[in-house]
Amino acid sequence: MNRRALILALPALAIRPAKAAPEPYTLDAKNSRVAFIFVVGGQGVRGTMPVASARIALDLANIASSSVATTLDPTRARTGFALATDAMTGPGILDVERHPKITFRSTAIQVSGLGGQMEGDLTIRGVTRPVTLGASLYRRTGIDDQNNLTVQISGEISRAAFGASAFSDLVADSVTLDILARVTRAA
Repeated sequence: MNRRALILALPALAIRPAKAAPEPYTLDAKNSRVAFIFVVGGQGVRGTMPVASARIALDLANIASSSVATTLDPTRARTGFALATDAMTGPGILDVERHPKITFRSTAIQVSGLGGQMEGDLTIRGVTRPVTLGASLYRRTGIDDQNNLTVQISGEISRAAFGASAFSDLVADSVTLDILARVTRAA
């Protein structure tokens, strides 16, 4: 999959008749990933967090009417080493014992240039803030298949904005998100 496939797909998607409503897609959790990177002492530390549930509705003829709602499981978040994982899931950062889920619900999805933007409400530690993330939609190269798609989502958030500010003398405030979602049109 590549951006060229997306560019080639957009005109074909745009001329299709509009559907009555967005269609449900299911997340292939096994082949998807929610990754994040935070900086400790000038070095990037990569981690992952599993998706607990996702509701995805896509209207490929009118992307703006699409929606995403997902819940992540921070109790199973992992980094490359145990000490960082323990600190991240502990009370000063994610506080997973009191806040065992992270949620995101889209409020607007827009196409711009070669990709798009997804705006939504992100809730971490019981604190909800609006975020804007970059988003790109791909299909398999050379195949006019809208049943199996890949969504790449990226952006940065401030952990302090959600009250996850412990270890600020060691860990940078900005967390980079790198999400790859493989979705299949529901039967």
